[in-house]
Amino acid sequence: MERDYLSSVKKQFEYYKLVGEKTFAQLDDNALFWQYNAASNSIAIIVNHLWGNMLSRWTDFLTTDGEKSWRERDEEFEDRIKTRAQLLEKWEAGWSCLFEALESINETNFNTQIYIRNQEHTTPDAINRQLAHYAYHVGQIVYIGRMIKNEHWISLSIPKGASKSFNQKKFSKGKHGGHFSDDLK
Repeated sequence: MERDYLSSVKKQFEYYKLVGEKTFAQLDDNALFWQYNAASNSIAIIVNHLWGNMLSRWTDFLTTDGEKSWRERDEEFEDRIKTRAQLLEKWEAGWSCLFEALESINETNFNTQIYIRNQEHTTPDAINRQLAHYAYHVGQIVYIGRMIKNEHWISLSIPKGASKSFNQKKFSKGKHGGHFSDDLK
């Protein structure tokens, strides 16, 4: 059961990583730094926050509190990333840390209690907490991208008005394996 859960959650994280990357690919460099207003976050700021959160939560995931003493959370919401290359570097570093941590979980340590800000979590609860957090922020990235691209946005899921044809295509194949990230390819 642990193996099935870990496999499923890895696919979910991979999906959200891919959604973010498909958004970045549609945007020019300036769009990554666009802010609706001074109180809102740009895509670059959101990526910086995700990077900081991922490094803090997933470094020594099974042995130390997920809120590391070296983390500077407030600085994550400042304009630190200046180029697409920096954005992609931090994006990859955060996700690499996450996936390495997930690979370290096995049947012998699956029931380890995980602490985040001194609050105890089961391993699945700690993972699910982060999955929900990252989905929330990737959704923000997509929404910002969609606002910027307006009518030039290429849908990352089922385009408006295309549900019937999408479902016809899916149901014409019969039952099969796969994952919803296959729909992004």
